[in-house]
Amino acid sequence: MSSPDLSQTHTPLPEPAGDFRLPDRPNYAALVVLATCSFIFVTAEMMPVGLLPEISAGLDVTQAQVGLLLTSYAAVAAVTTIPLTALTMRFPRHQLLAGTLVVFVLAQLMAAFAPTLTVLSLSRVFSAAAHGVFWAIVAPLAARLAPPGLAGKAMGVVFTGSALAMVMGAPLATVIGQATSWRTAVACVAGSAALSLVAVFLLVPKLPVLPRDAGATLIGQLANAGRQIRSRATLPGCAITVVVVVGQFTAYTYIAPLAERSGGLEGRALALLLLGFGIAGVLGNLTAGRFIDRRHDLVMITILAVMVVSIAVLIGTPGPVVTVIAVLLWGYSSSPLSMTLQAAVIRRAPRSPDAAASVQVVAFQIGIGSGALIGERLYGHGHLVLVPLVGAVLIAVALLMVLRAKETFPNHPAAHVDAIH
Repeated sequence: MSSPDLSQTHTPLPEPAGDFRLPDRPNYAALVVLATCSFIFVTAEMMPVGLLPEISAGLDVTQAQVGLLLTSYAAVAAVTTIPLTALTMRFPRHQLLAGTLVVFVLAQLMAAFAPTLTVLSLSRVFSAAAHGVFWAIVAPLAARLAPPGLAGKAMGVVFTGSALAMVMGAPLATVIGQATSWRTAVACVAGSAALSLVAVFLLVPKLPVLPRDAGATLIGQLANAGRQIRSRATLPGCAITVVVVVGQFTAYTYIAPLAERSGGLEGRALALLLLGFGIAGVLGNLTAGRFIDRRHDLVMITILAVMVVSIAVLIGTPGPVVTVIAVLLWGYSSSPLSMTLQAAVIRRAPRSPDAAASVQVVAFQIGIGSGALIGERLYGHGHLVLVPLVGAVLIAVALLMVLRAKETFPNHPAAHVDAIH
């Protein structure tokens, strides 16, 4: 571990050059556009899950081969996020946002007309690359669209889009794909992204390059990202991210068999429960966004404590009522994870929020892939009861890490977040 990075102070920076000014109130129109973009990106990422049979039959390949589209997507996002974020640091943020959508739209159109699995996989590579950059810049963007002291609330609005994608986006894409074809579903996502691109041009204000990034070079930005990985300012947040996300996805990947085992829920009851999980997640995002600016530490501690208890309940077989309550609380508490963790990381790197966010995105992707792999190994060998046990233990470890990381999760109003403006 390196010595502290003295550049990572909490002193607010001068207002950025150009015609952008800090708003007196959150720019909700622009924040809704960002939320819509996050909805679309997550929907596209998860789409193969619900359309495995249709894509498999349409391209004459096995479902296992189609399933690799999800794994490769996470891998590409993890590998490309840091270098691409560094490469694009000198682009005005509103233009970079538009650029990610342009790449995304073209990638979806390529997927919709893909004649083979190879072409479809290549389209997912482009989509994943845009995905990583988008998630690296979206939290700092949200913070710049809100006045001092309300950055967390703005992030809550934006990250609600990703929660809604799990409730509405992926299921709706599945319904469309099953009723028509998987290509139509992909084309619909492309069309939605194109409309969002128009909304970006109309509703998102100009966000010029910050003075600290105006003269940045690629080598300099990559070196900065390397410092973020080693920095005592951002390393705790990223380490906590890996541990808690591994725990979350070890269990979440197999939430359906867990609910069936613990509560005897199946068929329509299970479908309604999973819908409730997503709806509870939307409410959790909005709730966390209201309090994160005042007591970031209590928000994070509450999230992890509720997650530990609700997942641990599923180790046993408590029956349908307790299982339903546990799953709903799990959804309510786990959905704000991404927002809360990313806010913690960028608050500790006010002079390099995009670089810090890109490192955190990579940490999140590593957590997703590792958690899903651990869950698959346990479940595949007939140890379903160990899935929630391992998940709860890892999240409990993350909770202990949060309690020790008092600088990462301050117990006072997070005024220093204003420095990222």
